[in-house]
Amino acid sequence: MVKYFCSSTDIRSTWDHVVSAFWQRYPNPFSTHVLTEDVVYREVTADHRLLSRRLLMKTNRLPRWAERLFPAGMSRSVYIIEDSIVDPVNKSLTTYTWNLNHTTLMSVEERCVFQGSVEHPATTQLKREAWISSSIYGFSKPIQEFGLARFKSNQVKAMKGLEYALSNLQGMYTSCVFQLKQGREQEEKQRKTKQLIFNCCHFWKGGKLKQEMELSFRPRNTGLLS
Repeated sequence: MVKYFCSSTDIRSTWDHVVSAFWQRYPNPFSTHVLTEDVVYREVTADHRLLSRRLLMKTNRLPRWAERLFPAGMSRSVYIIEDSIVDPVNKSLTTYTWNLNHTTLMSVEERCVFQGSVEHPATTQLKREAWISSSIYGFSKPIQEFGLARFKSNQVKAMKGLEYALSNLQGMYTSCVFQLKQGREQEEKQRKTKQLIFNCCHFWKGGKLKQEMELSFRPRNTGLLS
């Protein structure tokens, strides 16, 4: 028997921003259990889709009852394969992940679809599905129940991590806009300064500045000597 999980949510951000944040979501303070991520394959197809395969290593702390059943030297690290397809034409990102080791204890397969909304361009729809199974005879049901509970908890952290990456991107965008605005203001100040210098030089060459200076130093008739 396999435990099935399905959820849908709306992310209040454009599809382009969500995809950018997806690739930059690690590291983040909500996913400290993710230790490494490596791209092992990447290809752009003729129809402009991006295919990627990544290898991730995560920690996997066993519950106390499970620690009694399995050897103390058993690896606590889990290797995850993540396949993804980015379709910029249809504005969809589809991911499929599964664990490579500890599959006898528990196998977790996950499928996510990030779809841009046609009616609401500033929103991205996320559908998440998961299949959890165990091959441990006599303990498969409690292991699956534990796996489902942990999966739900991890997905809350995953969403917070994605939101964290989105906020960082927004901060970078705001900073870039601010720096661009400052740069334009600085250019405008330099332009005005150059124009002022040009006007002064032109004024001097015309003799007007010399005449103004002579007039300003000419003694004033106060009427005291008359």
